[in-house]
Amino acid sequence: MNVALPIPPAVSSPSSSTPRLLLRLEGALGLVASAVAFHLFDGPWLLFALLFLAPDLAMAGYRFGTRTGARCYNAVHTYLAPAALAALGMLLEAPLLYPVAAVWSAHIGFDRLLGYGLKYPAAFTDTHLGKL
Repeated sequence: MNVALPIPPAVSSPSSSTPRLLLRLEGALGLVASAVAFHLFDGPWLLFALLFLAPDLAMAGYRFGTRTGARCYNAVHTYLAPAALAALGMLLEAPLLYPVAAVWSAHIGFDRLLGYGLKYPAAFTDTHLGKL
């Protein structure tokens, strides 16, 4: 049974912009903190540049419809995924995974800063941060 989740209505009152602004500022903080972590992990900046847009490859899922696209996009655009990668690095004693997790997290923060949130299955432009 496929049940679509309701999309919150776009509200244009002044008070509705405050949560959206706060979420974008959180994204900026995530980007900066992740870049600092990358530096502290002695990650090579060429790696940062090469991997920064890699999570957007998940948008290829939209070729199979909006539902599949949203699932693919959301799977790699939540902080849970890079956190799991960092935890795996700790578990396997593989510190080389830390910079990769930091780049991934930085990408998510950048997307949030720009207003690209997690996607609803109705359309790419319907996000948890509002309509693009």
